[in-house]
Parts: sequence; structure tokens; C-alpha cells
Amino acid sequence: MARVSTYLNFPRNTEEAFNFYKSVFGGEFDGGINRMGEVPPQEGQPPMKEEDKNLVMHVALPILGGHVLMGTDAPESMGFKVTHGNNIYINLEPDTRAETEKLFKALSEGGKVEMKLQEMFWGDYFGSCTDKFGVQWMFNCSSKT
Repeated sequence: MARVSTYLNFPRNTEEAFNFYKSVFGGEFDGGINRMGEVPPQEGQPPMKEEDKNLVMHVALPILGGHVLMGTDAPESMGFKVTHGNNIYINLEPDTRAETEKLFKALSEGGKVEMKLQEMFWGDYFGSCTDKFGVQWMFNCSSKT
């Protein structure tokens, strides 16, 4: 089923932040906490630093009304610079790839494609862009059609 969620980037304290949110909203992390060390080596990328392997790659916490708060560590050692304003994405999970491509094309027009839509190692069709108003969008489609 299609849904919208909020995606938060933190420099190195995602786990601390999400444990706080869990204490506020209750519930459990959907799928546990995935770590950077679980990511397979990426072609053309340097090996992951040992101190980065325990960082949070992905965490999801259902909060109110079916809304899901998601997050990741985005440390400078991996080329990120988290500042207020670039640490939040609206995450769209359309039902089909066609709908994903339509929304991606429309929202990225006049903006900037950060990552083109593509197959990802976790099995989904993923991409991200910033629209012409500076709003950051992520797309994650689990459907193969």
C-alpha cells in the first residue's frame, strides 16, 4: 500500500535520536536497526571505515496515524554535511514503478536529481531529488511492476 513518511538525517546520532522518539511515541522499530556495516561494498567507493560500520543505515518507527518516521546517519566521513534544512526528506512509497517514475519526473523538473531511479541492493527501486523549491524527496518502490 502506498504511503508517505518523513526521513531524517543525523550526523552520527540517529540511534540516540530514535531511541528518544521511541520513548516519546512508544512502539517498536519496523525491521530493527540496519547498520552501515551490512551494506555490501560499492564499486568505485573506498572501503568503509571501521568506526562507521555500526552507524545507522536505516531505522523506521511508526508514530501517529500510520505515519512513519525514518532515519539514517549521514556522517562527514561519508561525504555528508548535515545542516538544518538538508536533514529532512519526504519519502514517497508509490504502489507501482510507473507511478514512481511519473512523480519523480514531475518533482525533479526544474530541480536537481541527487540519485536517479535505480535498482538497489535491498531489492527496491529508489531515487532522490530536490524540487525547484528546495524540498527534498526520496522515492522507494517495492513493486517489481
